[in-house]
Amino acid sequence: MRPPLALSLGEPAGIGPEIVAGAWTALRHEPALAFAVLGDARLIAAAGVPVEVIAAPGDATAAFARGVPVLHQPLAVPATPGRPEPANALAVADWIEQGVALTLAGETSGLVTAPIAKAPLYAAGFRFPGHTEFIAELTADAPYSGTRGPVMMLTALDLRAGLVTIHAPLAEVPELVTAERVRRTARVMHEAMQRDFGIPAPRLALAGLNPHAGESGAIGLEEVEVLRPAAEALRAEGIRITDPLPADTLFHADARKGYDAVVCLYHDQALIPVKTLDFWGGVNVTLGLPIVRTSPDHGVGFDIAGKGLARPDSLIAAVRLAAAMAEGRARA
Repeated sequence: MRPPLALSLGEPAGIGPEIVAGAWTALRHEPALAFAVLGDARLIAAAGVPVEVIAAPGDATAAFARGVPVLHQPLAVPATPGRPEPANALAVADWIEQGVALTLAGETSGLVTAPIAKAPLYAAGFRFPGHTEFIAELTADAPYSGTRGPVMMLTALDLRAGLVTIHAPLAEVPELVTAERVRRTARVMHEAMQRDFGIPAPRLALAGLNPHAGESGAIGLEEVEVLRPAAEALRAEGIRITDPLPADTLFHADARKGYDAVVCLYHDQALIPVKTLDFWGGVNVTLGLPIVRTSPDHGVGFDIAGKGLARPDSLIAAVRLAAAMAEGRARA
């Protein structure tokens, strides 16, 4: 059996402890989905589930049926639901860093990250925009034979949507959508479909930027000048990808049967269909890294933290996907 997953607890004042408790409750009888939590064991115990403090990640699988396996790393100060504390930011970053190190060392087979809050991290001097960039930096020197990311991909049901740009203002997107960025994103996605998802000949769709994919230049030139040449170059490399297609017809059920993943150009082009298809169960995946990394597709939920309202659906889906990707990568 492969090693368990690592799961970083995320923002201690958010819903992380509650959704971890909910995910364990749902998955506790599936040892193949065992995870070792990096965090403060007291936070999870406060969520009302049994906790098993373990000495090493390898102990997680045997302990998983009895309680949430935790590699206990205490906070600097007690956490209050809904009230982030910058004094705990170092611990949050350390949990992530340890999860990456364990996975690079092969002690865990992938990393699932509960949501973090950026403001307290920034207040403590954290210099990365978010999880994705931090993990990319931590894995930058690790051996990797594929095209380097990071590329953010969102999944929901049978939809996999990768992003060329992420948190960019819409006014800046046309300038940021370059042929090189499109080609790199498509290469990373193509390789991930083969290596992590077990699809030997992936079919990629490419979304257009403009309405009706520009109508041959009548409603914008990006499709003619940037996107179609990028698609032609990718096909010359042996990657199966469409010319840019109208985004308004790419995401219905019949359209999704025609591709394995879609290259989207900006945030809402991917996130709206993902969250419409499965609002509670979407997963954020980082492609193009030496490790498997997934995350719930939602934030820290300060407004509902500690109230018993948080749903673990997205974290459960993130654990399942990380395990499946780890299996796929091991087979590859």
